[in-house]
Amino acid sequence: MDKVKILKNRVKKYIDNADESVLKMGYAMLEVNEKSDWWDDIPMDAKKSINKALKDLDEGKGISNKHVKKMHPEWCQNSLVTPGY
Repeated sequence: MDKVKILKNRVKKYIDNADESVLKMGYAMLEVNEKSDWWDDIPMDAKKSINKALKDLDEGKGISNKHVKKMHPEWCQNSLVTPGY
C-alpha cells in the first residue's frame, strides 16, 4: 500500500471519530486549500502594472511613503493613517 493511501485511511479513521470542533477545523483547512490565489483573479494589465512598480522600486526609482507624508502632511489629516508610518 502506498504512503498516500495509508495516510488517507488514517485521516478517514480520525474523521469517523472526530467531534464537531475537530471537523470544523479540518473543513476550514480544506476549504482554504481550495481557494484560489488573488493574483490569479486580477486582470493581466493590473499584473503588469504591479510588476513594473515592484521593478522600479527594486531599482531605487520611486518615493517612499514616509517621504511623501513629510512633504505633504496635509494629506494625512482626517485620516486613519498615522503620519509616522
